[in-house]
Amino acid sequence: MLILLFLLPFYVVLGVTFGKLDPILQIPVPAWNPTQWNTQVLGFTLSNITHSDGLYHDAFIRTLIYVGSATTLCFLIGYPFAYFLARHSGRFKTAFLIAFFAPFWISYMMRMMAWISLLQDDGYVNRFLQATGILQTPYSWLSGKSATVVLGLVYGYIPYMILPLFAALDRINQSVLEAARDLGASPTRTFFRVTLPLSGQAILAGVIITALPMVGDYYTNSLLSNTTGTRMIGNWIVDSLSVPILTTKGASLVLVVIALLIFPMVYYLRSTRRASEERIG
Repeated sequence: MLILLFLLPFYVVLGVTFGKLDPILQIPVPAWNPTQWNTQVLGFTLSNITHSDGLYHDAFIRTLIYVGSATTLCFLIGYPFAYFLARHSGRFKTAFLIAFFAPFWISYMMRMMAWISLLQDDGYVNRFLQATGILQTPYSWLSGKSATVVLGLVYGYIPYMILPLFAALDRINQSVLEAARDLGASPTRTFFRVTLPLSGQAILAGVIITALPMVGDYYTNSLLSNTTGTRMIGNWIVDSLSVPILTTKGASLVLVVIALLIFPMVYYLRSTRRASEERIG
């Protein structure tokens, strides 16, 4: 299954990236023989990412900022919610879980279309903010605002943060917390010295699972902004792959994104393995 669903498609990406264009039809011609690979396109992509005036530089930096901001917000919102579910929801735990996850059973596109309606100048979001005195005039959420893209990413990916956090917090033995209190620790000290460290692996898992798909996200940006000033690297990839003459550049961008994501994935796997070994030991 790994060969069929991962290695073969990945080798196709390599073949397209290091291939060439048909001089007549201007379509990509993959190079399946590694000895015939041409690295010029990859060099072009890397130079346009690393140089401040490069074609992809702004989108690359913007992607990192958006993903970092959205992941941080997902954690700040998700951890208290997961903690409440695990520790204070009692017999209503199942009801709260259903109420939270029910909207995510609906198509992602439909949910984002609903947000477009809510964020209109005369939408309910602006009406509420004006009614409460926070805004005096409607805020143009849909006119290419970075905040709108970040909020869209948070809404779309926050379940991936909450699930591992809830699973870890729900498994913490209550007797461990009671022992900390018996030894004189206050609730705040118990949280920071016991609960938070015991949920460390879940926090790492939530950050990785949430941030990685955000890096390649393009749909949220396209629906909520779709302006040059908020383009992410995923938008460049989709646009390049939709034009035959630019397909090799799009494939090279895919390789760069994969190379970027390998490091946090490897760190997560090593950290998880080390934690498992410590528990066994």
